[in-house]
Amino acid sequence: MNIFITGAGGYIGGSIAAALIERGHAVRGLTRSQASAQRLATSGIEPVVGSLDDTDLLADAASRADGVINAANSDHAAAVTSLISGLTGSHKPLIHTSGSSVIGDDARGNHASDAVFDEETPFVVHPGKQARRDIDLMVLGAAAAGVRSIVICPSNIYGAGRGLNPYSVQIPFLASNARERGIVQIVGAGRNLWSNVHIDDVVDLYLLALAAAPAGSFYFAENGEASFGEIGAAIGRRLGLPGVESVPAEEAARHWGEAKAYFSLGSNSRVRAVRARRELGWAPRHRSVLDWILGELPVEMPSTPPSA
Repeated sequence: MNIFITGAGGYIGGSIAAALIERGHAVRGLTRSQASAQRLATSGIEPVVGSLDDTDLLADAASRADGVINAANSDHAAAVTSLISGLTGSHKPLIHTSGSSVIGDDARGNHASDAVFDEETPFVVHPGKQARRDIDLMVLGAAAAGVRSIVICPSNIYGAGRGLNPYSVQIPFLASNARERGIVQIVGAGRNLWSNVHIDDVVDLYLLALAAAPAGSFYFAENGEASFGEIGAAIGRRLGLPGVESVPAEEAARHWGEAKAYFSLGSNSRVRAVRARRELGWAPRHRSVLDWILGELPVEMPSTPPSA
């Protein structure tokens, strides 16, 4: 197969691309610059230089592929519209990457939630995440236009990526910030709970969905959960730092941005991947994010991970 991937130089997209190439597939990857294009080419990916705003380029690249994986930006509606346009009537797969903050609440780190969502649970979507949910629904609705459309919604991803950028979003940020500050900082009391999933298990799910998921499918990706207080304590132990500092969500938002403070690090996001296990036979192998932090989190890493 010839697969077009947006975000091919990123954490999720790069890991998927590496796995596809290992299995003998051809991969074309969207990238923003000639410098990153050279890095992609070295890793076996045919670069397509452009951005998510290049709607004609995206539609053309999608139309010439056997399948498309959007792993660049969960919130870029115009890009998704272009990819759907390029695939309309083809019955080829389009996998769109969402994120489980779509059902995140406004806990600001201060309480755990009893609410747990699976694919069939009515979603409770914060107004700040409604636009993302609307994009998910647009992708699922493309099934009616002859696209084998699929949404995969990972929870907190951990583990070393296999592409140009080995770093995920949440845990590496907390670790980098802790190295700079000399102490682990978390949002609020860190009582909020997130489901977790290892990047290798995420890649396995994408490959299964690419091969066999029916049109209009939505899948969560998770295998275990932990509070951010537990995650922060584990980071501190791994890095040999003293204690964990609670930062009020409003202060964290001023320094880190509202999306990161209120949703990525301060909300509850508890999900169960019922459908992926049942429909695709997905069997994730990694369960404990805390064990990974204590045993495998890089003790040293660049403050600004590479990007495409």
